[in-house]
Amino acid sequence: MTTIKIDIKELEFGSIEQKESVLLRSKILREPLGLNFNDEELLSEDSNYHLGAFYQNHLAGILLLKPMNIKEVKMRQVAVAQDMQKMGVGKQLVHFSEKFAIEKGYKTICLHARKSALLFYLKLNYCIEGNEFIEVGIPHYKMTKKL
Repeated sequence: MTTIKIDIKELEFGSIEQKESVLLRSKILREPLGLNFNDEELLSEDSNYHLGAFYQNHLAGILLLKPMNIKEVKMRQVAVAQDMQKMGVGKQLVHFSEKFAIEKGYKTICLHARKSALLFYLKLNYCIEGNEFIEVGIPHYKMTKKL
């Protein structure tokens, strides 16, 4: 795997970059499953932290952190552009999100990992909690990591 240097920053909700990230998430995560975002769903993300990864000033990846309570945040909607996959973008995004969460005072990150991404999260020291379940029509696992 080749690792490239990326810049990661929080995206302001409603900004052009955040809206661009919705297109990336849709293309990578939703369209292959025949799903689309609806306006209500997208508006509810205003309380999430939107973390964007940029390579040469182009959006390469996105990750959302949704506060669950004062100690736990949920990682969701992790997507890396097709042409940027296998280059360390996702790994760098996850590491950045962990540091970001610690700075915000969170103690734990949880997530629902697609079965196809299970090994990725296991390598980053996330632990499986419970059994496989179906979400958006495909197998997932709940995973957590203490920060």
